Amino acid sequence: MVLAVSLLHALAQGTDADAWSAIVNHAVEIASKPLAAGNAPSEVVKRDREIGELDLFLSSCGWDLWQAFGGSVERTSDRLLRWWTEPFSAKAVLILDGLSLRELPWLLQGAKERGFTLHRVEANASELPGETDEFAHALGFASRSKLQNNGGGSAHKLQPAQTETVDLPWKDCESLVGSTPNQIFWHHWPDAKLHDGSGAGQGLEPLTKDTAEQLSGDDFWAFVERLATGRRLVITSDHGYAATGYFPDAEGEVGQFLKQTFSSGRSKPGMVDTGPFVPPVALRISSPRGASLLALGRRKWRSQGGYPTLTHGGLSLLEVLSPFVELTR
Repeated sequence: MVLAVSLLHALAQGTDADAWSAIVNHAVEIASKPLAAGNAPSEVVKRDREIGELDLFLSSCGWDLWQAFGGSVERTSDRLLRWWTEPFSAKAVLILDGLSLRELPWLLQGAKERGFTLHRVEANASELPGETDEFAHALGFASRSKLQNNGGGSAHKLQPAQTETVDLPWKDCESLVGSTPNQIFWHHWPDAKLHDGSGAGQGLEPLTKDTAEQLSGDDFWAFVERLATGRRLVITSDHGYAATGYFPDAEGEVGQFLKQTFSSGRSKPGMVDTGPFVPPVALRISSPRGASLLALGRRKWRSQGGYPTLTHGGLSLLEVLSPFVELTR
């Protein structure tokens, strides 16, 4: 798979904002196409690799674009704050922890089949690094756990709202949606499943099968309907994830540097040495919460206990882009 000439022209000749718009739109276009029944795992892997061509460009010759990412792609936290000010009488936000663009086809097809109206389908930027606490802090929450049992308090930025966060079956979540007009519900799936299935011999295929089961099920859509009844609903996420089980191994000095710097992770806080490599294998990124060193592109390396097959926190597109789906019933 090679990048189209028109896309390469936008990446090479346009402004940073033009380049990122082309990259994000292309990734969403690839990821959101309907899936044929019966071949979801293999098709998702194929799409993952197709988006990987963009990651290869960004890590081999376009790495400077990452420094413009935060200023060119609106962060999901900022997008939610902007959406929250729109004049809807009642609103709901469903944050599915770790949801990536890969899961878009099930959301879009399920919404269509069950009579929802789709108003917007786009992708926005995670915080950098793409971690749960970074996103919670950007919304004014001390942590994700603080949302439980309407514990979000009065300091967060999505006021007023009833808050909840759980890792329960969808059927049990339905009864936790209150009658308060504005609702913020942060569910731990698929991130909890992602980390449970990140060991050797596991990875994207079993997660895709679980995604198909979860997002095609009546229980999930009954829960979504409960949230959307009388409300404008956005489904989004705090960050995506990388299918690192498919990443090539970093060898030699590069592998040693990445192992010593990141261990089994993909980011490290502070003004950390980026190493002597050109093209770089890690980039220092400044965010509203300080500087971090993030692993660049699609590489894995040997680490104690084995490098995880699914993870997040680095600089690859499916880690740092979050879906933003707006719908009504």
